[in-house]
Amino acid sequence: MNIKKNDMVVVITGSDKGKKGAVVDILSKKGKIKVQNVAVVTRHLKARRQGEKPGIRKQERWIDVSNVKRI
Repeated sequence: MNIKKNDMVVVITGSDKGKKGAVVDILSKKGKIKVQNVAVVTRHLKARRQGEKPGIRKQERWIDVSNVKRI
């Protein structure tokens, strides 16, 4: 895999085609990466302990490294 953390990439396939961003995290054995502000999903969090706040959090999901190109 020739894509490293903090490289700028562009998504070439999928629903986020054409979006650009920096690589945030890499799973080299599985061939997956997380790209900043690409493939964002919404997670609803429930307060598990006293003092924790419930809420809605947005986070990036893993996408396949073959779906991006380094720029």
